[in-house]
Amino acid sequence: MSASGGTKAIVAALGANLAIAVAKFVAFLFSGSSSMLAESVHSLADSGNQGLLLLGGKKAQREATPQHPFGYGRERYIYAFLVSIVLFSVGGMFAVYEGYEKIKHPHALESWYWPVGVLVFAIIAEGFSFRTAIKESNQTRGSLSWTDFIRRAKAPELPVVLLEDFGALIGLVLALAGVGLAIGTGDGVWDGIGTLCIGILLIAIAIVLAAETKSLLLGEAAGTDQVDRIKAAVVDGDTVTGIIHMRTLHLGPEELLVAAKIAVQHDDTADEVANAINAAESRIREAVPIARVIYLEPDIYNEAAAAAGTNPARTPGGTPDEGATTPGPEAPEPGAPEPGATGPGAPEPGATDTPATPSDPTESGH
Repeated sequence: MSASGGTKAIVAALGANLAIAVAKFVAFLFSGSSSMLAESVHSLADSGNQGLLLLGGKKAQREATPQHPFGYGRERYIYAFLVSIVLFSVGGMFAVYEGYEKIKHPHALESWYWPVGVLVFAIIAEGFSFRTAIKESNQTRGSLSWTDFIRRAKAPELPVVLLEDFGALIGLVLALAGVGLAIGTGDGVWDGIGTLCIGILLIAIAIVLAAETKSLLLGEAAGTDQVDRIKAAVVDGDTVTGIIHMRTLHLGPEELLVAAKIAVQHDDTADEVANAINAAESRIREAVPIARVIYLEPDIYNEAAAAAGTNPARTPGGTPDEGATTPGPEAPEPGAPEPGATGPGAPEPGATDTPATPSDPTESGH
């Protein structure tokens, strides 16, 4: 997901929300509608959230330092998480409180045409912002559904803006319904009910955002398609014959760390192995440009260790071998002496001296 696309959607949402917040607050002053007050605070909170996203994007561009050798890419995740907190507290909890107070102490609306006119204007403005976010998201969404896009996106800005704008549009419809029922029945309780529904909606959206950004903060691996491209790029079938195990981690939305132990021929020279590693790194960066930090460790493939597999529960990010059921005990490191060996690298009794070559380049002792 491009940072420029996210920035464009943020700026569009910021401009729309600032204009809407002012209009809603004016409507509240003239009408006394609690829905208008809740919606004005919601729009003000959304404006602050967009400011946080822009600030996070700016801070994430700082150069790496000795104290932070992998850079500041995760700043964007931190500020996206702050957005969920602001949305929950300033937007959701405030609206719930206002709705409760209005239901408990209802009063008739004054100058009803103010909130109705502002709500119609706000729906148009939020629709423009939502349309911009959808357009920018479609450039990177591919064939993913919207739910999968929000769950799998590594850059937090577009999912945040999408959810905020979607929630704002639903909230405006709820506010319009509450105001309309209050005007039609003369009972201000409906205005309070609309406000309460807005608060519940904002809290639900904030919880979804918090859950998704928490996962990003903890560290997520590369997508399945990227992992497949990296695996295909590593193996050359000559010096690098397979991948023993591999881990990937997003250091930021557009920065990926790749660490792998690769199988090489037992009779290759150090110079040949070094050249093969350099070539593999170049192929990885060509296949997946965001792979910025790459660590490749050569080792001799060990058929027994690969067949036994390692315990994925003890290896973060590990997955069982295809067809495996219950993971077994941790297998010895590839290249390590087998149990019962009498010397370094000594084979089991009856085993051949020549290490086996993996039949499948991607088969490994995970």
